[in-house]
Amino acid sequence: MLVDSYSRTIDYLRVSVTSNCNFRCLYCMPKIPFDTKFNEDALSFDELFCFIKMAIDAGIKKIRITGGEPLLRDDLHTFIRMIFSYKNTVDLALTTNAFLLKQKAKDLKDAGLKRINISLDSLKACKLKKIAQKDILDTVLSSIDEAIRLGFIVKLNTVVLKGFNDDELIDLLEYARSKNIQIRFIEFMENTHAYGQLKGLNETQIKEILAKKYKISQKEKDNKSPVNLYTADDYTFGIINPHSSNFCTTCNRIRLTAEGFLVPCLYFDEALSIKEAVKNKDIKKASEILYTVIKNKPEKNKWGEENEEISSRAFYQTGG
Repeated sequence: MLVDSYSRTIDYLRVSVTSNCNFRCLYCMPKIPFDTKFNEDALSFDELFCFIKMAIDAGIKKIRITGGEPLLRDDLHTFIRMIFSYKNTVDLALTTNAFLLKQKAKDLKDAGLKRINISLDSLKACKLKKIAQKDILDTVLSSIDEAIRLGFIVKLNTVVLKGFNDDELIDLLEYARSKNIQIRFIEFMENTHAYGQLKGLNETQIKEILAKKYKISQKEKDNKSPVNLYTADDYTFGIINPHSSNFCTTCNRIRLTAEGFLVPCLYFDEALSIKEAVKNKDIKKASEILYTVIKNKPEKNKWGEENEEISSRAFYQTGG
């Protein structure tokens, strides 16, 4: 069992397999040219798996594959199958922008993937193109339909931006409801890599917009999850509020970047590298690094602090 200095059991590992992305979303990496490539030093799937096996044996029960855009890594389904074959009770999930999902979904399903979270920030093609800096709507919607058809548990992630998509929150909720999938509205997380003019809406403002049409009621919260669940009439949706540290008291996750940095908290820049250890197949050293990172995991993030600094963490490196 993996337990940090605040008596939190750590059983959730988010693995970023690449920092590359085929979008340039305004809230993530808008200033980076499309032809920029990262991850010249990315760990191979075998090297990542070397660490993941040890982490599973130590107590990790849930693994989410992220990026960048993880489907840019060739043969991602092979990596998924490696994990599933090692321990098929591990909760395997993927976060993706879904641009490449339709043609890869069946291989991922056959490999053992169970759940997919898909980014969808607008239902209007021109608006989504402005946010992602690419014409993507039809492709993403068809990928959502394919994932549902194949039986994945699908959730939608929507970053709420003032003046961009705040007038679509009801439409987005109703789209998700029509597909019988859950949508989670995410407060914009300030970071130095985002487009500087962006402003987000907070949880209260999001609820106020939805309450113009629906009766909104809060559901009992899963203390391990950053998602606050609500009902709009009989439909359940979520809001993720990173500006609160309420969920930090029960945070159960750590993150591994494609380059091998083990990150204790999304906000914090502190991290230790497992790269040399896994390249040398030094499982003992990798285990020592894992336990050190967990021991040093901070009590809470800094987003809710007065005079807080804007995070310099690049979310495309740690998977959000």
